[in-house]
Amino acid sequence: MNQTIQNIVARRSVKKYLDRPVPMALVEEVVKAGTFAPSGMNRQSPVIIAVTNKAMRDRISDINLGVVLGKNLTTSSGYSDPFYGAPVVLVVLARKDVGTHVYDGSLVMENMMIAAQSLGLGSCWIHRAKETFETEQGRQILRELGIGDEYEGIGNCILGYAAPDALKPQAPRKSDYVYWVN
Repeated sequence: MNQTIQNIVARRSVKKYLDRPVPMALVEEVVKAGTFAPSGMNRQSPVIIAVTNKAMRDRISDINLGVVLGKNLTTSSGYSDPFYGAPVVLVVLARKDVGTHVYDGSLVMENMMIAAQSLGLGSCWIHRAKETFETEQGRQILRELGIGDEYEGIGNCILGYAAPDALKPQAPRKSDYVYWVN
């Protein structure tokens, strides 16, 4: 099996991370892979917010947590971190006015997760990016970054070094996954 397919097959969603920073060079490689994802008519509708700053990461985590629980809660209040302690969050947004924006952003997410696997990093797609950045707090973050309201959240790709007990065995593939037409 070639290395690309091996990385696809070996990738798992990691939900427990070591308290260890990810070197910026690795984050940059993962982000670069995201920027080379295909997009409808090569419009390149997505943008990536690469969050390595702990305060901003925690701020986005708290907004995401509030979306989950329907309240204005924080991880400092004792609630679980929806980003599972990962030190890096790569937020993918895409232009709402592009008909393929959800697909385009999803391809960016997948490219980044496969790239992370190839570099020895754990990753996981965390939902609620759309809802997070539709809140007033989320819109405020986008304004601070100079990103307009023409973007919609697609997903949060969390990155870090997987804790040794975080990797679960591969689940078997369902028997009717592929219908062959020869």
